[in-house]
Amino acid sequence: MNNPDSLTNHFLIAMPNLADENFARSVTLICEHSEEGCMGIVINRLTDLHLCDIFDQLGITPDKASHANDVVYLGGPVQSNRGFVLHEPLGKWESTLSVTDRFGVSTSRDILEAIAENRGPEKFIVALGYAGWGVGQLEREITENSWLSGPANQDIIFNLPLEQRWKAAAQLVGVDLTTLSSEAGHA
Repeated sequence: MNNPDSLTNHFLIAMPNLADENFARSVTLICEHSEEGCMGIVINRLTDLHLCDIFDQLGITPDKASHANDVVYLGGPVQSNRGFVLHEPLGKWESTLSVTDRFGVSTSRDILEAIAENRGPEKFIVALGYAGWGVGQLEREITENSWLSGPANQDIIFNLPLEQRWKAAAQLVGVDLTTLSSEAGHA
């Protein structure tokens, strides 16, 4: 049953006044939003790691033409030693959470092995960690003007250069972040 208030498959776009170093100027893809809370992956922060570092740590030998030099994202501050793969198409991996019928997030070794062997999903982002909110926490932060939210867009996730994602996600909902004031107005 779909919850009409769910933010699953939405972007959370940090407002310019959000000072938390984990989320300032960030775009987070909400992968799951339910009565128990919310989980997402930040799509515009990088670690200093590359996939070859992850493959090496896991004992996976990549093909020569693999994605070993692809960057690894910082998906959020929770469980930053755990890997998450946002990918399209969905495929059949050992542990996948479907975000939509077209793409999802997987946490199993088999998808990383497939990526190393050039038989993985067409589009993907590998991230360490995730962003999480307890029951009601995200809703409260949205009412406090910390976040904008709007429908996610796979082109922004997988194709747009990293430094353009924050402004592009806001533009999807008709907001120019450079014109916003940090002062809240009350009627």
